[in-house]
Amino acid sequence: MKTTFYTATTLDGFLADEHDSLDWLFVQDVEADGPFGYDDFIAGVGAIVMGRTTYEWVLDHLAESGEPWAYAMPAWVMTHAEGLRTVEGADVRFAQGEVKQVHADLVEAAGGKDVWVVGGGDLAAQFAEAGLLDEVVVSIAPVTLGAGRPLFPRRFDLKLTELARNGDFACARYAVVGPRT
Repeated sequence: MKTTFYTATTLDGFLADEHDSLDWLFVQDVEADGPFGYDDFIAGVGAIVMGRTTYEWVLDHLAESGEPWAYAMPAWVMTHAEGLRTVEGADVRFAQGEVKQVHADLVEAAGGKDVWVVGGGDLAAQFAEAGLLDEVVVSIAPVTLGAGRPLFPRRFDLKLTELARNGDFACARYAVVGPRT
């Protein structure tokens, strides 16, 4: 069982632009079943966690596209906000506080499968600071934004363990070594 931050980023290290848009991502060529592909990754995931901004972006995207909730596994949303929209038929749980407290619930719900830190970067960094993030799997797109939501807004040492290309993306797997002092 691993806890993984699986994400895509721009070449200059942003997950989204300053308006939380992912427009840059959806114009890239990528194969869902290619190296570092989503299909293989999600098959090993038993529970997910995301921040409120990511959750609201997903809900807005679903409303615009008409697509259903994509996650069959339990999902936690880390938030201090109350009264957030819910998804009918989805196992979405709202939590706040230290990620250590939530991680135990994620691991239990995952039933031996992996935990996916969906995003954002600050949430992934909180898991890393707590010693609970095992790896960062990132697909790097050939685009720059100049500003926006950073990939990983903390100082950490990582170790490259795997590298591949999937369509337009340079894909890398990093083990989380620890905080950079």
